[in-house]
Amino acid sequence: MVKRIGFLGPAGTYTEEATLQYDSQAELVPFPSIAAIGQAVSSGLTEQGVVPIENSLEGSVTFTLDLLISQPGLSIREEIVLPIEHFLLALPGTQFPDIQVIYSHPQALAQCRDFLEKRFPQAQQGASLSTVSAVTDMRNSELPAAAIAPRRAAELQDVEIIGQNIQDNPNNVTRFVVLAGEDHPPTGGDKTSICFSFDQDSPGVLYEALGEFASRNINLAKIESRPTKESLGRYIFLIDCEGHRQDPLVKAALDAVAQKVSMLKILGSYPRWTPSE
Repeated sequence: MVKRIGFLGPAGTYTEEATLQYDSQAELVPFPSIAAIGQAVSSGLTEQGVVPIENSLEGSVTFTLDLLISQPGLSIREEIVLPIEHFLLALPGTQFPDIQVIYSHPQALAQCRDFLEKRFPQAQQGASLSTVSAVTDMRNSELPAAAIAPRRAAELQDVEIIGQNIQDNPNNVTRFVVLAGEDHPPTGGDKTSICFSFDQDSPGVLYEALGEFASRNINLAKIESRPTKESLGRYIFLIDCEGHRQDPLVKAALDAVAQKVSMLKILGSYPRWTPSE
C-alpha cells in the first residue's frame, strides 16, 4: 500500500521538494498550512507529514514549534536538510525595470533582502502564503510583478526565470521534519527533541535541568524558548540533544529532568542528518 504524506502545498514548494527527497514513491497530499498537516497526521488522514522547522538564516519556524508543543499524537520521525535556492520568476517578456512589486513568503523575502534592496529599491514587497502561491499573486497583480519561488514552480507554471540563486547567503539551508504517530527506532546516530516548562521561575531552575545532560556528557545541539501563551514572562524551553530517548544515559537524563519541571514532552527521537547521507 502506498504511503500518504502531507506537505505544505501547493505543488512546487520547497516542502514538496524535501518530501520527494524523503520518499519519491509516496502519494503526496498538499495542505494549505502547517496546522492542517499536523491535524491530517494525528487524525490518520495521512500516515506522515513534512513541515519546515528551521532555516539557517532566519531561524526556527514558530508555527511548527507551536504545533509540536500543543498537538497530541505527533512525533518527529525523521529530519531532512535541503539547500534553498531562490529564483526570480515573472511572466514572459517581463524585464527588471518593469517590476513594481515582488511577491513571496516572508521567509523568502527576508532571505533575499540584500538582492531586493540593490536591484529593486523602489519595488513593493508582497507577503504570500507560500513561495508557490507567490506565483499566483504575481499573476493576479494589477502592477507589473515578479515572484521569488523554487525552480520547480517555474517548471509547473508558464513563467520565466529572470534571476537565479538570488538568496543573500550561499549557505542557505532549511531543515524539515517528518511528523508521524510515533518516532523512529534507535539507529545509533540519533537526536532527541524535547520541550519542558516550570511552574515557577526561580534562580537556577534552567541551569539544574540542563545540568542533567551535562553530568552525563550528553551534547545539546540546540536550545531555545517559546512563550507559553498563558502569561507574560512564562516560557517553554525546547532542546535537541544527541542520542535516542531509549539510550540508557539519555533516558536517565530525561527521567531526572522530569522531576525538576512541571511539564516535559518528548517530541521525538530520530536519525541525525549528516551531510554524507
